[in-house]
Amino acid sequence: MYRDHFGFTEQPFALTPNPDFLFLSTHHQEGFAHLLYGIDTHAGFIELTGEVGTGKTTLIRTFLNQLDPATHRTALIFNPTLSSLGLLQGINREFGLPCASSERGELLEALNRFLLEESSAGRTVVLVIDEAQNLSAEVLEHIRLISNLETERDKLIQIVLVGQPELKRLLALEELRQLNQRITVRYHLEPMGCDDTREYIRHRIRVAGGGREPVAFTLGAVKKIYRFSKGLPRLINAVCDRALLLAYTRDSREITASMAAEAIIDVRQEEGRRFPIPRKTLQFLTLVAAISIGVTLFNRADKEPPPPAVAGEATPAPTPAPAPQPPPLTGDAVRKSLVATAAGDNLVTAANALLGAWQAPAIDRAGHSDDIRTLAARRGFTATEIKGSLDDILRFDAPVLLQVELPDGTSRFLTLTAASNGSFTVVPAVAGKDSLSRGEIEAFWEGRAWMFWKNFHGIPLRTRPGSKGKGVKPLQELLKGAGFYDEKPTGDFDAATEEGIRRFQQSEGLQPDGKAGEKTLALLYRRAGGFFPPGLTGAKGSTQ
Repeated sequence: MYRDHFGFTEQPFALTPNPDFLFLSTHHQEGFAHLLYGIDTHAGFIELTGEVGTGKTTLIRTFLNQLDPATHRTALIFNPTLSSLGLLQGINREFGLPCASSERGELLEALNRFLLEESSAGRTVVLVIDEAQNLSAEVLEHIRLISNLETERDKLIQIVLVGQPELKRLLALEELRQLNQRITVRYHLEPMGCDDTREYIRHRIRVAGGGREPVAFTLGAVKKIYRFSKGLPRLINAVCDRALLLAYTRDSREITASMAAEAIIDVRQEEGRRFPIPRKTLQFLTLVAAISIGVTLFNRADKEPPPPAVAGEATPAPTPAPAPQPPPLTGDAVRKSLVATAAGDNLVTAANALLGAWQAPAIDRAGHSDDIRTLAARRGFTATEIKGSLDDILRFDAPVLLQVELPDGTSRFLTLTAASNGSFTVVPAVAGKDSLSRGEIEAFWEGRAWMFWKNFHGIPLRTRPGSKGKGVKPLQELLKGAGFYDEKPTGDFDAATEEGIRRFQQSEGLQPDGKAGEKTLALLYRRAGGFFPPGLTGAKGSTQ
């Protein structure tokens, strides 16, 4: 109903798993990395668990889509009530093998031939079994026997078991100890945090809106949704879908905290058996609501202008004047403060503040490199130089190292970790201040800065027209997520890809050369959604 009203191309909060909407929260990124590691190292067995609604199915579907069909053969089994015979028939069916036989020996022989052929061709065979907690111990033991199909050097099939936490208890049974011992890669998918919840909502709206955000959720609304959902994507989707319907009926393009609360009540009523409200809790909430209304009325009355003075009444005392503000720091004062610290110690302090924004390990003061690019590479980052003004830095919305030139020809560094209302938080503090105004920074900074960013997909820098390979398809998917590529990602750097990059570069004020350089890639990861670069002007991953 609200889809056309807001201009969505599809429902942003549909409950069905859709890889197009994949949002890699911190936990999802870790889970994804475990899956890739297990497959790349031919671990044999991989276990992925998580509570209902954490996004396991969407994660594995997207994971399978990421595997190159030229080097992998994949199958997904989504029927956990199968018998051991039915499972084997289902596996053969998914791989396009003969599956009609009721003889396990025939089915297993066909599967073995297929696995040997794929191994000879250099391809990895991956089998994913979803909802595996519903499989019987007998079927799980049969899965272990399938994994025995191997050569002298390698496992012929990689098996991923996906399920709810009950799967871990099932595998811990004494009769399944041989299978449990073979699982070398395990990951338990946790729900999202509040910051991830906020970015998850924005990401789905951007994807459904073709790269735009036609409707916004206030921070208060997000907090209410997070407290109710506890970070579970399925519950977040249910509430957000109902909240958008409310916004549609009220012709609003902003979801407020009160609207989110109404949506939560509706969802609770629909699923009352799953989310009952105890009587004492309901009484407590009623009391809180009454207090909240009273506080609101008091604050409103407090903000109203006072009535006219009546003769004989005392005149209210005047409001005291605000305390005088300290004078702004001069450029010389900042340089004098910075020169007091050794260059190496200053760089490590500033760099660690930047790494801290990324939640990356700090660098030891001993044995570090004074080269910024080398220092960044030690923690898996690319350091990109930015030359220009503070407005150029704000365009990237990323924490940066400001390079400050001193009169003796040496340099010191200040990290900008946050920006709000013309004020910038800096590390280390200078002259006793950890917050500087734009004017104070412009008084000493000559326009050179360094941004750290992470190439999550390992896309080769300066990827250009005519290129092929694994880096091109992720590049096309980033462009698609940012709303600048409408085709199906092919892995070939074609004219549509080049044109998409040019249009994206123009929209971001970059040189439109059609090549995926450092600044282009850094911004694409921010605009495509689903990644978590720290923001400078707002919440983590902000792109505003």
